[in-house]
Amino acid sequence: MPTDSLTVISSMATRHVLTQLAQAYEAMSRQHVSIVSVGGVEAARRIQEGERFDVVVLASDALDRLERDGHVISGSRVGVARSEVAVAIKHGEPRRDVSSESAVRDAVLRARTIGYSTGPSGTHIINLLRQWGIADVIADRIVEARPGVPVGSLVAEGKVELGFQQLSELVHEPGIDIVGMLPAAIQAVTVFSAAICATSERQEAAKAFLNHLASADGDQVKIAHGMAPV
Repeated sequence: MPTDSLTVISSMATRHVLTQLAQAYEAMSRQHVSIVSVGGVEAARRIQEGERFDVVVLASDALDRLERDGHVISGSRVGVARSEVAVAIKHGEPRRDVSSESAVRDAVLRARTIGYSTGPSGTHIINLLRQWGIADVIADRIVEARPGVPVGSLVAEGKVELGFQQLSELVHEPGIDIVGMLPAAIQAVTVFSAAICATSERQEAAKAFLNHLASADGDQVKIAHGMAPV
C-alpha cells in the first residue's frame, strides 16, 4: 500500500459502508485510504497487540475496551452508523414468520440449523436462546460462523437454514432472502464508532477522515448498505 495511505481496520459489518465512504473521501481530498476488514474480535486483537493502524472502526463496546487500555486516543471517537439484526434464509426457500418474539422462537425451534456470527449479533442471539430456555435443546443445531465468514454465505450454501446477522452483512450476500428484521421487542441495535489509534503518526489526517465518516454527507451511503446514521 502507498506509504502515505491512511490505514483503517474494521469489523466486517462496516466494510461496504467504509469502502464507499473512503472512495468519496479520496476523490475529494486526494488522501488515499487503505481499509482492512476482518472479524471484530480479530480487529480488536490486532490493535491490542500493537499492529500499526491510523483508525479503527468497531462496535462501541469494543472501542470502550480499547480506549480503556490506551490503544485508541481518548476523546477521538465519532459515531459512524447504527446497525440492527436481520433474519435470512436460502433464496427460494419458504419464508418464515419473524413478526413477533414468539414467531421468531417458533421459527428457531423448527429450523434444522441456525447460524450466527461471533460479533455483537451473535452474542445477542445466544442470550435470546438462553432467555427462552432452549439453548440446550437446540445445541446440536447451532452453527457459529468462523470470524470473518458471513453467516449469509453459510445460508446460501445450505449449511444453515435460518441465519441471524447484522443487516449490513446480509444485504449484499448472494443466494439468500432476507425475511425481515428481528421485531422491536428482541431487536439489538449496535452502534459502530471510529477512533484514532494510539499507534497513528498521522493523527490530524486521521481526524479529518473521522469527520468525513461522521458527516451527514454519508447518510445515504449508510442507508443503502443496511445501516442508519447515528
